Parts: sequence; C-alpha cells; structure tokens
Amino acid sequence: MVLLSFDIEEFDMAFEYGKTISFEDQISISVTGTTAILDLLSKHQLKATFFCTATFAQNAGQIIARILADGHELASHGYYHSDFKPEHLKASRLELERISGVEVKGYRMARMMPVDEEEIARAGYSYNSSINPTWLPGRYNNLHVSRTWFYESGVLQLPASVSPMLRFPLFWLSFHNLPLWLYEHIAAQTIKKDGYLNVYFHPWEFTDLHDKERFGFPGYVSKNSGTDMISRMDQFMTWINREGYKSGTIQSFVNTL
Repeated sequence: MVLLSFDIEEFDMAFEYGKTISFEDQISISVTGTTAILDLLSKHQLKATFFCTATFAQNAGQIIARILADGHELASHGYYHSDFKPEHLKASRLELERISGVEVKGYRMARMMPVDEEEIARAGYSYNSSINPTWLPGRYNNLHVSRTWFYESGVLQLPASVSPMLRFPLFWLSFHNLPLWLYEHIAAQTIKKDGYLNVYFHPWEFTDLHDKERFGFPGYVSKNSGTDMISRMDQFMTWINREGYKSGTIQSFVNTL
C-alpha cells in the first residue's frame, strides 16, 4: 500500500537560508502548490493524508474544504510551522476539528523533529508520523528506531519509509534528486519488504524554487521543483497505478492493523 502524505503549512523554509517572505506569500505559495497536488490526486484517483498547521488552515479554508470533499484525510502538523510548545499539540487538533468539522487522529511534527509521545497521547492523537528512521548529518540520528510501524505510549508510530538495506530515506529530497526510475525501484523494494510505503512532500515543492535571491535554496532543494515536480509526481502516480499498488490515507492503513 502506498501512503502519500503532504505537509501543508505556511511556507517558511526560506527562513532557514536567511531569507524573509511575507506571510501573505507564505500562504499563497502553499495554496498554489496544494492545488496542484489535489489536481494530480484527482487525475489519478489516489487518496492521501494532508498534515496541516492550524495557521495554514485558518488562512486557506477553501483548500481544507477541497481536501475533505475529495475524500482525503486531514491530520495535524502543529499550530505553527516554526514555533512549538507542548500545548500546541491539543490546540492544533481542536482548531483543525473546528475548521473542518471532522475528527483529527494523526500528527506529524514540523521538520520531523522529536516529540514527546506521552504528550501526543494526552493531546488525543491515535497515530504519530514524525520519525525519519535514518541518519542525516545535522538533521536525523534515528538508526536505533524501528524502520516500520510500532506502538509507543499507546500511540501508533509510523516512521517515514527508508530502504530495507542501508536505510536510504525515500523522503522529498530523494524524490527531487534521484533519477525517477531509481526512486521507483527502491520504493518497490520497500513495499515488497514492508507491505507499505510512507512518503511525504510539501506544497511549495510544486512551485518554482529556483530564485536564489528570493529563497536562498541550494540546488539540491530547488532541483526538479515547480512544473518539473508536477511532471515527476504525475509520472510517479502513474507508476503507482500501473504497478497495481493500493493507495489510501494513513488512517485507512491504521484501521487495517
């Protein structure tokens, strides 16, 4: 089963590279990218999970409405993308539920950073997908964590997928920089071994990120962004269907366990 997920948020990643973007542009860029994602999912008749910050939902009600109307899952990505306090866990869930009118069961921490599992449980979530079980200098050091789903503090943990050998991460940066055929080959190996693939992307990847003066991104971040990313995702979704892989929301997968 292929679990496509998208972290939809106020686009603040350029802050990490010393650039400033107005709040209006942060929302606008993410709305544009999310619309492209929803169009692709509709074209290929695939379902996905959208991890959304409360701040983005407050400023993009039409996007939230379409996510639900198209049969996708809404989950929490925190209250703000660049600010976190433990109380934001419950507050973001309640705000998303208020805006959407649906129950929110899943959580993903911004930037896949560590989060206290007991706090996750107390905030009322049934699953957490905030772990990238690999090693990346300066970002992740999770080689000790299970590659596949497990329970902790009564909450189902669903790490992002990595390859069975060497734990090569199949996250968004790999999708941008590997030849697509190679990414698909590793993805197929992972599905064969684990029975599922859990991969995540962001809406701003589906907009043009090459303006270094504006965004400050290095080439490995901006590569294959914008229309190139839309094309690659179109091809990847075609591959999912051609291979006969079932796709669904994370909650639908959790319900099978």
